[in-house]
Amino acid sequence: MSYFINELFGTRQLVFAFVVVGLLTWLCYAFSKHITKNRIHGSAVAILVGLAVAYYGGITTGGKKGIADIPLFAGFALMGGAMLRDFCIVSTAYGVRLEELKKAGAAGVLSLIIGTALAFIVGVAVAYGFGYRDTVSLTTIGAGAVTFIVGPVTGSAIGASSDVIALAIAAGVVKSIAVMILTPFLAKPFGLTNPAAAMVYGGLMGTTSGTAAGLAATDVRLVPYGALTATFYTGFGCLVCPSVMYLVMKVIFG
Repeated sequence: MSYFINELFGTRQLVFAFVVVGLLTWLCYAFSKHITKNRIHGSAVAILVGLAVAYYGGITTGGKKGIADIPLFAGFALMGGAMLRDFCIVSTAYGVRLEELKKAGAAGVLSLIIGTALAFIVGVAVAYGFGYRDTVSLTTIGAGAVTFIVGPVTGSAIGASSDVIALAIAAGVVKSIAVMILTPFLAKPFGLTNPAAAMVYGGLMGTTSGTAAGLAATDVRLVPYGALTATFYTGFGCLVCPSVMYLVMKVIFG
């Protein structure tokens, strides 16, 4: 038993990180089900808990890696690093099928374009308001507002600093949580009650995790339709943000 504990906490730190995340996720989903009655999705609760734990680790150790600065949780540095992040990006891209996008029709495609552009503009405006003026930083944070995957992909492609990439990820996470929590409350006022509306909503909001979780808390029957267009949102953002959007930003800001 002591050997097992030593291996898990000592040389198997990544495995221990997965164990901790799995346990926290299970607890958060249980909290969502029994306490909030699924009005706040379990993934939203899990993200909030993760951010709180990371913040606690950062202020406790004075380090730069959050909870990973505590030796017991060092495995989180690898788990949350670029390698697994890029793996998530690739796996998301593999899930995209063009024939599925055709099912969404012109409205789905148009919502995808409008949603990506609006999120990018809002992200750039917020970044500009907080004092960022260089094209690379503005583009990266704007891409982060599209999704927390598009942000780091764009930042890595155009040479953004690690601090700016971190802000881009944070912007995407905030958006994802907001969509998760607000969707059930805005569903009826926005007419989000049928498959066609769900497809348009998925294209406008993107953030597959946020859209799927929000629709699941609204009406589980709408999830496949919202996810249909939201799945393409990340891939489309990864395509246009480091290229078209960056070139447009170069023209505007030099």
